[in-house]
Amino acid sequence: MLDGQPDHRPIHLDESGADREGLVYARGDVTGVSFPADAEALRAGGAAFLTEAFRTFGSLSHENRISRITRLEPCPGGSTGHKVFLCVEYERADPALHVELFVKFSRDFADPRRDRGRYEMESEVRFAAISRLAGFPISVPVAYFADYHHDSGTGLIITERIAFGEGRIEPHRRKCLDHDLDDPLPYYRAIVTALARLAAAHKAGRLAPDIAERFPCNPAIVASDPILYNEDELRAVLADCANFAVRCPQLLPAEVRSPQFIERIQREAFRIREHEATIQRFLRGNPDLIALCHWNAHIDNAWFWHDSARALHCGLIDWGRVNQITIGAALWGCLSAAHHDIWEHHLNELLALFVSEYHEHGGALIAVEELERHLILHVASMGVARVLSFPEVVLFRLPEAATATGPHDTIFLRSDPARNCLHIYTVFLNLWRTRDFGASLDWLLERELARSR
Repeated sequence: MLDGQPDHRPIHLDESGADREGLVYARGDVTGVSFPADAEALRAGGAAFLTEAFRTFGSLSHENRISRITRLEPCPGGSTGHKVFLCVEYERADPALHVELFVKFSRDFADPRRDRGRYEMESEVRFAAISRLAGFPISVPVAYFADYHHDSGTGLIITERIAFGEGRIEPHRRKCLDHDLDDPLPYYRAIVTALARLAAAHKAGRLAPDIAERFPCNPAIVASDPILYNEDELRAVLADCANFAVRCPQLLPAEVRSPQFIERIQREAFRIREHEATIQRFLRGNPDLIALCHWNAHIDNAWFWHDSARALHCGLIDWGRVNQITIGAALWGCLSAAHHDIWEHHLNELLALFVSEYHEHGGALIAVEELERHLILHVASMGVARVLSFPEVVLFRLPEAATATGPHDTIFLRSDPARNCLHIYTVFLNLWRTRDFGASLDWLLERELARSR
């Protein structure tokens, strides 16, 4: 029911997640509140559940309550659990309380592939809790409830709904479509500034007194994904890249599909794989370049507005998998979907902006050249691990891509994964060519050799 007593019974969720009556709940590890795991259970719990949950989380005073739900409908999109739009009325209206809310479930019981991503929410729940602390350094959606049941991977987050395209807030900006913007650079300045200020607040100890316990520095997730290919598998993936350049030349710049460059990436990819452990040690080796940060701060995971002086600001959404990561990983997660002009003409400016904001707000003073090396070596290792497979994804998701007139053909609007993978793959190849992954690896190996003498 929507407005009466909550109709729920906490259960221990198995893989199917459902109790005998089809309503799914889990007891939160932090709040102890029994929370719904899907929209129907939320509908059944109604206003009474929301009142209990918000009060327990500290987002609603005990002198107020939610009187009724006025809207509960699906929100499309996303790669993991279900999401819904929720509107409520409070018994006592309060301008500080949002009535339009966004609900994110970790689970998708109908889709095993999506449901496998349920564990991404665990750290996001911890982040939602600290985001309510006074003086939080960046804008994020106001959290009203967040909890997680570790054993089943079941979680729930309720925040304010960002009203894209309303009032001062700009419309939602889709990833890998920066060519539709008059000038994408201010957007990336805003995102890089937010990332730097969050990382600095963490390093300066301004987020929470127990931040190290909430977000421990785990070497397994700090740096880039491991390269899992054996030699034969890597050779096959590189052959797919070469075939893609021949089959779909119109989708790639001439410089990154030339036989000379294809031969170069084939040669250097094996060297990167061979020395992966050395690269990983380097990326994890400087604590000044590891901080709590957003790993996927693409333009579509932000909202933007102008202040009275017309300066552009942003807030960041979708904090799944948030944790301590290398700054290089955070910057790649922000810039990998950016317009090629950003990489070709403004990368040094954005790196300098991060360095300045990071130091000004409490982080260490690092050199721009050091940050660039971290970024390049992260992309080299991570790219061999993941991005080299993107041509296969493009053609699997959108077979018609082979007949497209170019990367901006409207056919790519049919498939976000195909469009995004093509763009990020091209960014990756351009960066390999212009910033010379092989030379960066040589520098690292020479440094390691000098240290061992």
